[in-house]
Amino acid sequence: MGWVEQLAFGPFCLDVRSSRLLRDGVPVDLRPQAFQALRTLLHHRGCHVDYEQMIAEAWEGTLVSRHTVAVTVGEAKKALKEYGCWIHYRPKLGYCIEIPRCDDQVKMGWHFTRRHTREGFEKALACFEKVLDEDRSDFRALKGMCTCYLMLGAYGMREPRKVYAAFLDAHSRAVELEGLTPELRSDRGHARHVFVREFEQAEADLCQALREDPSLMPTYGHLAVLYVTTRRFDLAIDTLARAQRVDALWPMLKPMETLVRYCRREFDLAVAAGRASVELHPYFPPARHLYAQALERSGRMDEALEQHELSCAMSPDLPWARAERAACLARAGHTEEAWEIYQELEWLRSREYVNAYSMIVLLESLGRRDLALDELDRAVLENSATLFLLDADPKLDPLRGEPRFQRVSKMLFGPLSGADRGLPGRPVPDSAVAASS
Repeated sequence: MGWVEQLAFGPFCLDVRSSRLLRDGVPVDLRPQAFQALRTLLHHRGCHVDYEQMIAEAWEGTLVSRHTVAVTVGEAKKALKEYGCWIHYRPKLGYCIEIPRCDDQVKMGWHFTRRHTREGFEKALACFEKVLDEDRSDFRALKGMCTCYLMLGAYGMREPRKVYAAFLDAHSRAVELEGLTPELRSDRGHARHVFVREFEQAEADLCQALREDPSLMPTYGHLAVLYVTTRRFDLAIDTLARAQRVDALWPMLKPMETLVRYCRREFDLAVAAGRASVELHPYFPPARHLYAQALERSGRMDEALEQHELSCAMSPDLPWARAERAACLARAGHTEEAWEIYQELEWLRSREYVNAYSMIVLLESLGRRDLALDELDRAVLENSATLFLLDADPKLDPLRGEPRFQRVSKMLFGPLSGADRGLPGRPVPDSAVAASS
């Protein structure tokens, strides 16, 4: 019998040539005989395979008991985890694997998330909602919605309070279906960090998720950003080194390093990491944005403006990207153009969410510190997700001596805030180091 060399289904790929089952490109542990049983089911997907046919194809005619066949197919189901329900058995008919019709919608949803734009995440949400219209208990769609709400909030694309409430609803429904999986634990940790700034609980969740599943690449990024927030830059670098050993081409790896070096005020190293990130992934908007910030702090304003313009072109639906570009224009001496963009963003505010945090930076660059501090208060009122960077962000260094800034910093980060202690940052508790190891 001739076999197709690769069989793709859901997040999986069964590679016949190498006899491996991959999930999102990561090998899944599967005994060779269970692999053969799964291959047989996939070859006849949508049709039932009875005992005799399974013996003929998966066991190549070697007689084994029906119990052995059942146990082996059970191993294949277990390897698929939450997708194991796709394999079912009917007496007198046999075993069958049926991929739901909504599977294409799930794939399309995850495809849209990889754009890392507001439009992309909103289109992904629409796909996942269509899946739930067909099946309210589809775990894949609920997990996808968790990711979309997290990104829409963390990237300052939607109003944080509403997004966080929607995330909590999707997350609780997903946990009810499948329990607190490592991915869902990681999502909860990241949400605790960016939405409610529960830093210790967030760190515990993220470290535990990686202990349970070291292949979760986004979790390394979430943990590195948490260490940036709390100014533990060595731990952030170590976390990214661990991530590189797992997947050196992960698109967020170099952008994350750019952020860490940038917040550590190692601007030349940040530029080098930013350059590497755009060379590896030239159409990845976060890479362009972070590279632009590094260039700007290194005094290379023309290059920074070029990268800001590319970032805005890739993500035209992100008001904060326009605000960052305007701030760079103001620092480069193009005050009139920067002020025009500020007025456009103020007009836009009456129609959609504009992250107040980005407006702080723009107004400070325009020399309007009073208005910048007003925006800081507004960011607190709207619970801007970007506030998690307040204690480490170099763009806000000019404001750190202001009493109003110090009051907000202490409120968000406690008495050991960067505003109170200066740039060296906080002491690192031994318990925190142990938790990350």
